Amino acid sequence: MELDINDLELVKKAENIIESNFDNTKYNHTVGAAVRCNNGNIYVGVNLDGIHGSCAEAIALGAAITSGERDFECIVAVYGKEQPHNVLPPCGNCRQLIFEYAPESFVILQSEGQYHKEKITDLLPYPCL
Repeated sequence: MELDINDLELVKKAENIIESNFDNTKYNHTVGAAVRCNNGNIYVGVNLDGIHGSCAEAIALGAAITSGERDFECIVAVYGKEQPHNVLPPCGNCRQLIFEYAPESFVILQSEGQYHKEKITDLLPYPCL
């Protein structure tokens, strides 16, 4: 599915958060994520590296949930400080997490230099229930 202007804004929010938080010394923060709620609110997060680190998608979802959000429309994660950023597909753990908290949502992906979005259920056809 092609992206609309709201999806492109979501990608930009993820790019902005990692550009302003990229860690050049320990590389603790290399991925930024943005999640858009059904009401249009956007929340962002960066990954936390460590023995038991957290992906940026989980941090963004946690920020939204902490603010009282429960209905999610779309999520994206990007890598790196410099343009052009690479849109990253969610890891297996994040796919399950997104499915559990946002089963009707879309995920923005990149292939052959082009953005597109897919339903999380298409990325995780056999979720743990």
